[in-house]
Amino acid sequence: MRTAPTILHLDMDAFFASAEQAAKPSLRGKAVVVGGLGPRGVVATASYEARVFGVHSAMPMAQARRLAPNAAYLVPRFALYREISEQVMGLLRALSPLVEPLSLDEAFVDLEAGEAAWDEASARLAGAKLRVDIRTVTGLTGSVGLAGSKMLAKIASEQAKPDGLVVIEPGTERALLGPMSVRTLPGVGPATGDHLRRAGITTVDEIAEAGEDELVRLLGKAHGHALYAMALAHDERPVVAERETKSVSVEDTYDVDIHDRMRVGLEVQRLADRCVRRLRDAGLSGRTIVLKVRRYDFSTLTRSETLRGPTDDPGVVREAAARLLEAVDTTGGVRLLGVGVSGLADYTQEDLFAQAQAQAEAEAAAGESAVPEHPDEEGAQDTVPEQVPPAERRWPAGHDVRHAEYGHGWVQGSGLGRVTVRFETPYSEPGRVRTFRTDDVALELADPLPLVRGTVCDRRGGEVGSAPRAECGWPRPRGGAA
Repeated sequence: MRTAPTILHLDMDAFFASAEQAAKPSLRGKAVVVGGLGPRGVVATASYEARVFGVHSAMPMAQARRLAPNAAYLVPRFALYREISEQVMGLLRALSPLVEPLSLDEAFVDLEAGEAAWDEASARLAGAKLRVDIRTVTGLTGSVGLAGSKMLAKIASEQAKPDGLVVIEPGTERALLGPMSVRTLPGVGPATGDHLRRAGITTVDEIAEAGEDELVRLLGKAHGHALYAMALAHDERPVVAERETKSVSVEDTYDVDIHDRMRVGLEVQRLADRCVRRLRDAGLSGRTIVLKVRRYDFSTLTRSETLRGPTDDPGVVREAAARLLEAVDTTGGVRLLGVGVSGLADYTQEDLFAQAQAQAEAEAAAGESAVPEHPDEEGAQDTVPEQVPPAERRWPAGHDVRHAEYGHGWVQGSGLGRVTVRFETPYSEPGRVRTFRTDDVALELADPLPLVRGTVCDRRGGEVGSAPRAECGWPRPRGGAA
């Protein structure tokens, strides 16, 4: 463990819920719960106002509704959260080359490696500046913990919540940890905590008093040694820089098991398209297509196919996913589907040649008389395609919309052929509520607006209003064009 508190742990405060409150003036200061809204949904994040009622992450959504019936319940907007996370991680990388993200809203930073801090005073200054920069760039708050090890830095950030900074000074670690619950230590979950409690061990001091041999007897060699060391405030784990992305994937869990084979196929096609959008946003391509199917009995099947060359072509990914689905029995029903791409590479000219060659070979094998299949058609009879009415548009609660007359807003709720929208932006006063038919042609889903005014841009890097394109902060098109 270091002699200076130069390990920093950042934890954004109630990240998803805080982002929604910042985006929606009418929800500021009110209870907000973000998560899956169906019968099987769980809470992803609850605002501090909702936590007062006992709502917390990983809680079944039905239980949260009973505890806080008047809270706003919203579907996650991961595109927005990822954009904000990238801004925050950029600020962290400006401090040090050693940044270890744990999730979208949490990371460790080795300040000493970036020469951003070398003693307590400089570390405290770096942490304070980071908090100001995060609020300036994102409009949100984060809590910062500083200590000589990762374990203690994380404990410090928990003590700092919400919107604070705590430094654990060298030499004070044992006194701080002693009275804390054993659950404070990394690796002590509910099962291990109960096992220790039955042995009469409930605090960190009692772990140290029990001794290493007793912990090894109770928990096994590896876990016992590690837990005893942490109880003595010894944590030598280094900050590990972010590793390259190994795969890109998306998945959906369904409120009701899907039994219809055609519906399963359509869902797989939709997931393939979403996966490709993520690939392209990251400027990547991949060779291996992966299909994940969780059946009615919770058994999970994974199938994969490796292509001749990397691709980010939605047609290629859709076709590969459909082929993989053919080998999976979905008779009893499906509760989860996922599509992923691995074997990632930066998109290069050689990738284009490989993709074109594979596509040409596939077309030649299919023959000139083949009729292409489309995910929104049920097939063809004689030579006249059957016309299938479009499915009713979905309006997820909390997602952005734009109306031709009333402008930007967000969905408060929908059902029975109606959708209710509150028209407001992150920079406006609380807005008015209006209700429309779900098929109103003047209403469409829209991209999230940045939470901080001054860089109001579309998701393709273009201009909206007066914001210069170079200041938008969205990913640039491939090829580096400004």
